[in-house]
Amino acid sequence: MRKDFIHKARGVSDLKCHLVLTPKYRMKVFNDSMLTRLEGIFTALMEKWEGRLIEFNGEQDYIHLLLQYTPQTELSKLINNLKTVSSRYLRKEFAEDINKVYSQDVLWTSGYFIASCGGVTVEQLKQYIEDQDRPD
Repeated sequence: MRKDFIHKARGVSDLKCHLVLTPKYRMKVFNDSMLTRLEGIFTALMEKWEGRLIEFNGEQDYIHLLLQYTPQTELSKLINNLKTVSSRYLRKEFAEDINKVYSQDVLWTSGYFIASCGGVTVEQLKQYIEDQDRPD
Protein backbone atom coordinates (compact mmCIF):
# COMPACT_ATOMS: atom_id res chain seq x y z
CA MET A 1 0.00 0.00 0.00
CA ARG A 2 1.09 3.54 -0.68
CA LYS A 3 2.23 5.25 2.47
CA ASP A 4 0.52 8.53 1.62
CA PHE A 5 -2.92 6.93 1.95
CA ILE A 6 -4.85 7.60 5.14
CA HIS A 7 -5.56 4.40 7.11
CA LYS A 8 -8.49 4.84 9.49
CA ALA A 9 -10.91 2.38 11.04
CA ARG A 10 -11.89 -0.11 8.32
CA GLY A 11 -11.02 2.06 5.36
CA VAL A 12 -8.13 3.39 3.35
CA SER A 13 -8.57 6.69 1.56
CA ASP A 14 -6.77 9.12 -0.70
CA LEU A 15 -9.06 12.16 -0.82
CA LYS A 16 -7.50 15.46 -1.79
CA CYS A 17 -8.82 18.93 -2.54
CA HIS A 18 -7.49 22.26 -3.71
CA LEU A 19 -8.74 25.13 -1.55
CA VAL A 20 -8.34 28.82 -2.34
CA LEU A 21 -9.06 31.46 0.31
CA THR A 22 -9.06 35.21 -0.16
CA PRO A 23 -9.01 37.99 2.40
CA LYS A 24 -12.06 40.24 2.70
CA TYR A 25 -12.43 42.60 -0.27
CA ARG A 26 -9.41 40.83 -1.84
CA MET A 27 -7.13 43.29 -0.03
CA LYS A 28 -3.37 42.86 -0.40
CA VAL A 29 -2.69 42.06 3.23
CA PHE A 30 -0.35 39.04 3.37
CA ASN A 31 3.42 39.24 3.61
CA ASP A 32 5.97 36.43 3.75
CA SER A 33 5.89 36.19 7.56
CA MET A 34 2.11 35.88 7.56
CA LEU A 35 2.18 33.21 4.86
CA THR A 36 4.80 31.24 6.81
CA ARG A 37 2.65 31.46 9.94
CA LEU A 38 -0.48 30.44 8.02
CA GLU A 39 1.30 27.35 6.73
CA GLY A 40 2.16 26.35 10.30
CA ILE A 41 -1.39 26.96 11.51
CA PHE A 42 -2.91 24.94 8.66
CA THR A 43 -0.41 22.09 9.14
CA ALA A 44 -1.34 21.79 12.82
CA LEU A 45 -5.08 22.05 12.15
CA MET A 46 -5.00 19.37 9.46
CA GLU A 47 -3.29 16.99 11.88
CA LYS A 48 -6.13 17.60 14.37
CA TRP A 49 -8.59 16.77 11.57
CA GLU A 50 -6.61 13.54 10.90
CA GLY A 51 -5.55 14.81 7.50
CA ARG A 52 -2.57 16.71 6.21
CA LEU A 53 -1.51 19.83 4.41
CA ILE A 54 0.30 18.61 1.30
CA GLU A 55 1.20 21.99 -0.20
CA PHE A 56 0.69 25.64 0.65
CA ASN A 57 1.54 28.97 -0.97
CA GLY A 58 0.04 32.34 -1.56
CA GLU A 59 0.36 35.92 -2.66
CA GLN A 60 -0.66 39.18 -1.04
CA ASP A 61 -4.36 38.67 -1.76
CA TYR A 62 -5.03 34.91 -1.77
CA ILE A 63 -3.71 31.54 -0.61
CA HIS A 64 -3.76 28.03 -2.06
CA LEU A 65 -3.90 24.85 0.01
CA LEU A 66 -3.67 21.26 -1.18
CA LEU A 67 -5.32 19.17 1.53
CA GLN A 68 -5.69 15.46 2.19
CA TYR A 69 -8.66 14.51 4.34
CA THR A 70 -10.64 11.49 5.54
CA PRO A 71 -14.07 10.37 4.29
CA GLN A 72 -15.49 11.36 7.69
CA THR A 73 -14.45 15.00 7.21
CA GLU A 74 -17.24 17.49 6.60
CA LEU A 75 -15.46 19.89 4.28
CA SER A 76 -17.62 22.90 5.10
CA LYS A 77 -16.84 22.48 8.82
CA LEU A 78 -13.14 21.95 8.09
CA ILE A 79 -12.95 25.10 5.96
CA ASN A 80 -14.81 27.12 8.58
CA ASN A 81 -12.37 25.89 11.23
CA LEU A 82 -9.33 26.70 9.06
CA LYS A 83 -10.61 30.23 8.44
CA THR A 84 -11.72 30.92 12.03
CA VAL A 85 -8.58 29.69 13.76
CA SER A 86 -6.15 31.22 11.25
CA SER A 87 -7.96 34.57 11.44
CA ARG A 88 -7.77 34.56 15.23
CA TYR A 89 -4.03 33.82 15.26
CA LEU A 90 -3.11 36.24 12.47
CA ARG A 91 -5.18 39.11 13.87
CA LYS A 92 -3.48 38.60 17.24
CA GLU A 93 0.09 38.05 16.04
CA PHE A 94 0.10 40.56 13.15
CA ALA A 95 -2.37 43.09 14.55
CA GLU A 96 -0.41 46.15 13.45
CA ASP A 97 -0.13 44.96 9.82
CA ILE A 98 -3.73 43.78 9.54
CA ASN A 99 -5.21 46.83 11.24
CA LYS A 100 -3.60 49.00 8.55
CA VAL A 101 -5.87 47.26 6.02
CA TYR A 102 -9.00 46.37 8.03
CA SER A 103 -10.82 48.54 10.55
CA GLN A 104 -13.19 45.71 11.48
CA ASP A 105 -12.44 42.37 13.08
CA VAL A 106 -12.31 40.50 9.75
CA LEU A 107 -9.74 38.65 7.68
CA TRP A 108 -11.32 36.16 5.27
CA THR A 109 -14.12 36.65 2.80
CA SER A 110 -17.14 34.44 3.49
CA GLY A 111 -16.63 32.45 0.27
CA TYR A 112 -13.98 30.09 -0.99
CA PHE A 113 -13.04 27.96 -3.99
CA ILE A 114 -12.66 24.19 -3.59
CA ALA A 115 -12.05 21.45 -6.16
CA SER A 116 -11.50 17.75 -5.70
CA CYS A 117 -8.28 16.41 -7.16
CA GLY A 118 -6.49 13.11 -7.49
CA GLY A 119 -3.63 11.28 -9.10
CA VAL A 120 -5.40 10.53 -12.38
CA THR A 121 -7.75 12.36 -14.71
CA VAL A 122 -11.43 11.50 -15.02
CA GLU A 123 -10.72 10.19 -18.52
CA GLN A 124 -8.00 7.85 -17.22
CA LEU A 125 -10.32 6.58 -14.49
CA LYS A 126 -13.17 6.03 -16.98
CA GLN A 127 -10.83 4.06 -19.23
CA TYR A 128 -9.60 1.94 -16.28
CA ILE A 129 -13.19 1.06 -15.34
CA GLU A 130 -14.12 0.31 -18.96
CA ASP A 131 -11.09 -2.02 -19.28
CA GLN A 132 -12.15 -4.30 -16.40
CA ASP A 133 -12.47 -8.01 -17.25
CA ARG A 134 -16.25 -8.23 -16.99
CA PRO A 135 -17.58 -11.80 -17.11
CA ASP A 136 -19.90 -12.81 -19.97
